[in-house]
Amino acid sequence: VMVDGVDVQTLGGTDLQEFRREMTGMVFQHFALFPHRTIIDNVGYGLKVQGINKGARDDAALKALALVGLEAYAHYSPSQLSGGMQQRVGLARALAADPPILLMDEAFSALDPLIRRQMQDEMMDIQAELHKTILFITHDLNEALRIGDRVCIMKDGEVVQIGTPEEILTEPATGYVAEFVQDVDQGRVIQVHEIMVDPQPTAANASLGEALTALGDRAGSFVLDADGKPVSVLTAGDGIRVSGSGGSLHDAVRSDFHSCTPEMTLNEVYAAAGKGLPIAVCDADGKLVGNLDPRHIMEEMGRVESLIDNFEREVFM
Repeated sequence: VMVDGVDVQTLGGTDLQEFRREMTGMVFQHFALFPHRTIIDNVGYGLKVQGINKGARDDAALKALALVGLEAYAHYSPSQLSGGMQQRVGLARALAADPPILLMDEAFSALDPLIRRQMQDEMMDIQAELHKTILFITHDLNEALRIGDRVCIMKDGEVVQIGTPEEILTEPATGYVAEFVQDVDQGRVIQVHEIMVDPQPTAANASLGEALTALGDRAGSFVLDADGKPVSVLTAGDGIRVSGSGGSLHDAVRSDFHSCTPEMTLNEVYAAAGKGLPIAVCDADGKLVGNLDPRHIMEEMGRVESLIDNFEREVFM
């Protein structure tokens, strides 16, 4: 196990203790809070062990509690908090010392499904803000595929595949992996950016004939404002219908389209795709970065199902 060029397995004694204290924070399956200490003292306990003075560790603990939305509970006792809140305290405790690596061992498995999903969301938000390296151990494949940038699947103590969630799902390395992922809802894993196409917007001053010619076999094309944000969409059906009556591009476009972000999953845009219109894929500033054809959503889902079925036939027959 290499961390910043250091083989952790070669460390021992003081070096290993120093590595553990300075490089890693740990979040356990069971909250492991001290029942006789307040929340702020629980969060700051690791800093106390390091010899940090109370003022500094309280400041760090409050900042960590703010990250998980519990700063108002700093002087409560653990027994006054729900299970989900106690797990947030455990996460705050790991964050308080600002370690570059978080080790999370089945951290959310003891929580009910709703709280578990909320904790996953909060962890991903914190990761987006702090950019920690998180090693998350779980037996729940859906959880791994939902929160992991890269997923490592092990069998009998050996690594059988490492890859992105999409690679694990669409390119299983072994029969074991194929069987492991066969019941996964692909729509919860595959993201919009993987199947969106180049936006190729329609110029607002184009003639309807020019716009239809440029459209080709695409489901539609978006018209943008001066800031690059989509304001309307042209579909072949609308364009042909309006051109037959001598109308213009302005008469043919419509504004009742849906938009999404590149990171959204196919499940999250499935309902919008049911409208039959292309979906505008926009960045955080609302600018168009892609065009999502509703037909491609169903094609991708079918492609993944076929890949897994074919792999299973090759391996198990």
